[in-house]
Amino acid sequence: MGGLIGTFKRFFTNKTTVTILGFVVGVAVLFGFYTYRVNNAVNPRRVPVANKDLSATSEITQDDIEMVEISNRFLSDADVITNVNDLVGKYVSTGTSIPEGGMFYTTQVVEKEELPNSIFDEIPDGYTIYQLQVNNVSTYANSIYPGDKIDLWMQTRQNGLLVFSEFISGIEVLAVRDSSGQNVFDVTSGRTPAWLLFAVPTDMYRYLKIAEFISDISITPVPRNKLYNTESGATEISNEQLLQIIKDKTMDMGADYSNGG
Repeated sequence: MGGLIGTFKRFFTNKTTVTILGFVVGVAVLFGFYTYRVNNAVNPRRVPVANKDLSATSEITQDDIEMVEISNRFLSDADVITNVNDLVGKYVSTGTSIPEGGMFYTTQVVEKEELPNSIFDEIPDGYTIYQLQVNNVSTYANSIYPGDKIDLWMQTRQNGLLVFSEFISGIEVLAVRDSSGQNVFDVTSGRTPAWLLFAVPTDMYRYLKIAEFISDISITPVPRNKLYNTESGATEISNEQLLQIIKDKTMDMGADYSNGG
């Protein structure tokens, strides 16, 4: 037994033997790494592609998808969705389309609420979408978000005196858009708010539109705290005197409110 151990010691302490073993191990490691890289690059992977042309804003369904094999090397350099579950029920982004046989890139697939016109699907009967022109200052450095409840304050002059008071309360913001109609919050930075969109009763919409054409009336959004967002009631006119001012100024331009408008 001692002789066998001595033989192993002499074998592993021999410089030539150690050099050869080190070389063999190094070659084996390099070969294994090379084989792994080749297999990883060449071995195909099944990914979803469109089985027909999909236009912008189309909903992606299971029937729109088929699976094909793609080289792993290509997938490692492409921002492609590889899981069918991440596609079904999503939508093709505006400004793009997916051709038949095309893969689904992450920049082309969005949730429904990210589509510019998706808010119109949820408008209750008797309500109309109104968009209020704003800027970075009037939105408190872009701090008004979809889902927030805000009030609208009106500023005007009456009998030479400045009037500034709450006009409409409890409005839920549906979207914040830039001047090109894009969702301000689709990107992390770089888009300036230009419009707040919300739904109001149709008669309220009419007064807001009329106010746009009266030169000495301006409407200002006023955000509220979290408790207000949770517990505020329905959207309503909070100052009938301001409503009457709009009526009076409009009557001067020849409008007829004799029927209760």
